[in-house]
Amino acid sequence: MKLTSPFSIGAWSLISTASIRQWMKTLDYRVVFGDPEVDPVHPAYRGAKIYIFWHENILMPLYLRGHSNISMLLSRHADANILDRVARMMGFGVVRGSTFRGGSVALRELAEQAAVGNLTITPDGPRGPRRRLAPGCVFLASTLGIPIVAMGLGFQRPWRLATWDRFAIPRPWSRARGIVSRAIQVPAGLDREGIEWHRQGIERLLTHLSDSAEAWATSGGRLEGQCPVRKEPSRVALQAARAPGQPGVPLAEELARHGLPDPATLAAA
Repeated sequence: MKLTSPFSIGAWSLISTASIRQWMKTLDYRVVFGDPEVDPVHPAYRGAKIYIFWHENILMPLYLRGHSNISMLLSRHADANILDRVARMMGFGVVRGSTFRGGSVALRELAEQAAVGNLTITPDGPRGPRRRLAPGCVFLASTLGIPIVAMGLGFQRPWRLATWDRFAIPRPWSRARGIVSRAIQVPAGLDREGIEWHRQGIERLLTHLSDSAEAWATSGGRLEGQCPVRKEPSRVALQAARAPGQPGVPLAEELARHGLPDPATLAAA
């Protein structure tokens, strides 16, 4: 049954937020950053970013990086009403809409937010297909001139819901791992072909990082450059997001860094 009344939405939002905070604080968090300065809590962080991760793993960033000057793009559909409230209570801004379908208002709000802060998108949401990257984040990065940061996240043998995204619920006191790309530059003024090339490449990168993070969480091993992370607000993001940041690396360079072919190479094979 869908929750439609303000009282029921508010009550479930409070319960959900409290549950996430208590549940997620039991986990052991480790992350490998391609560039630690993309993390909004890093003292040297500069310039707005678009952070992307698969919808199934939303609990990890939702818990760890509230109050870091990040706004989340959510669907206008009623299914996202509780997540809207939860995200706000966890310290995120929220923009409702789509970058394509009826999204002129959302695009305007996102542009305003990008001038002063970060954005985050689950590019296979709100209804899938699972791990299929919609072109909206590429279009947004190209239009607004902000780089994309791909966040591969994984839990140790999580429970999976029977939903379109196989939503991951981590086991208490288990391992949570992340492998995060460098900031990826998306050229301005991309045509349809350019958007699709970047869409395919970023989808491949995000899937690779996510699979690697999940394998790392399951194995319990160590990766070079790993560091512990904890839930903490950013002390710099409010001002530093407005400052000029590095433009990011080309997508082909980041794919090569992870041993992945670019989409043009695959198409020619």
